[in-house]
Amino acid sequence: MRNFIPDCYKNPILVLGCGNVLFGDDGFGPAVVEYLRGNYKIPEDVCVMDTGTGIREILFTILLSETKPKKIIIVDSVDAGSTRQPGEIFEISIEDIPENKIDDFSMHQLPTSNLLRELQELCGVEVTIIAARVESLPKMVRTGLSKVLIDSIPQACEMILKTVVG
Repeated sequence: MRNFIPDCYKNPILVLGCGNVLFGDDGFGPAVVEYLRGNYKIPEDVCVMDTGTGIREILFTILLSETKPKKIIIVDSVDAGSTRQPGEIFEISIEDIPENKIDDFSMHQLPTSNLLRELQELCGVEVTIIAARVESLPKMVRTGLSKVLIDSIPQACEMILKTVVG
């Protein structure tokens, strides 16, 4: 039986914008992907994808695939507490993913319970996480990013392109 994987996952570099657009600043990753596609020339070997809340399934598919990308760049928002300013764009390591975000990337069936770590350590995939500090996350459904996160989107795109070009 052949291993099925969508063609876009086979690109050497994947940029995955994750987050829930129905919860304010949590939709930062998809907003960055949309802006990146509309305002920048993306190299042909780079797949830029809005994963919404489905990143877990995508990472799991990649983990099981015979063909893996060389690099995955994840764009997401985090509630970094008082250590960062709202709208601040920064790179975080897998180890520094806040507890309230770890479930976004984990599959409890896997021994280490962390797909990103598995991809990096066992499969040799370089994983970069570009994050934005949220201003606030609503308790109820509310679409739209805060102004400070909207203003941070171009900076996130520039960081992604620097990471892609290497």
